[in-house]
Amino acid sequence: MVGKERRVRSYILTGVGVLIALYVLFPFFLVIVNAFKAQSSIVANPVSLSGASFSQLLTNLTSVINNSNFQYWYAFGTSAVITVVSLVLLALLGSMAAWVISRNNKTKWASAIYMVFIASMIIPFQVVMLPLISTFRDVGKFVGISMLQSIPGIVFAYLGFGGAMTVFILTGFIKGIPYDLEEAAAIDGCSPEGTFFRIILPLLTPVITTVTILNGMWIWNDYLLPSLMLGQNGRIKTLPVAVQAFVGSFVKQWDLILTAALLAIIPMIVIFLIGQKQIMNGMVEGAVKG
Repeated sequence: MVGKERRVRSYILTGVGVLIALYVLFPFFLVIVNAFKAQSSIVANPVSLSGASFSQLLTNLTSVINNSNFQYWYAFGTSAVITVVSLVLLALLGSMAAWVISRNNKTKWASAIYMVFIASMIIPFQVVMLPLISTFRDVGKFVGISMLQSIPGIVFAYLGFGGAMTVFILTGFIKGIPYDLEEAAAIDGCSPEGTFFRIILPLLTPVITTVTILNGMWIWNDYLLPSLMLGQNGRIKTLPVAVQAFVGSFVKQWDLILTAALLAIIPMIVIFLIGQKQIMNGMVEGAVKG
């Protein structure tokens, strides 16, 4: 009887999981399928597979990439630069901060800083977005550097918003690294900097890979922060902002709009499929060691 109840419960949970998966994947299905269609086929039946062909996809891709209103390669390069620079700085600075906090977790100042990081994770971005823009504008005037409508400014913002989760995950992982390794390095004459870069940082590779992929998907796909800091009509556009501007220019050309959306999401889909195992391993190791 107990075994039968477990099987029924398992079937129910599996069915619920399948329904949730279908609900989440349905928008991606629409984007991918309709990118293979012409405008007339999309308007006739956007859910049907009829009219989809690789030749039409190539036609749509060529039209979108060569369209001066979209400027795909410029937007792609801007997103790539912002994402890569932000990820490198988040991984380096976040691991440094996590190491210092975890090794001084018994002191009040380290605990206070760690709690500030944790508290910042629960504050919605919508609460701070307007003060953020005014603060960046004032800071830019004070230091004589434009913090708005500039790549350094938005990278700095991503460091602030992405640092909390990065430090949180890395701190839990570092707590599981034996302190004896650092003591042995100090006895051998290794400086604190050398200990970090030669011993700690290599051990953080799995979890750094995890936070890098998670932060990378967030930064690449983010629309709200770039639209606020760079402006929708500004010279610098990330891919999500460029897609939105393209939608405004081609309201009724769904074949081009959905192809542009497909071009924007393909890089992150590929990276996620390649690194999904590293994501799961890093999250599990960080949770167990934390």
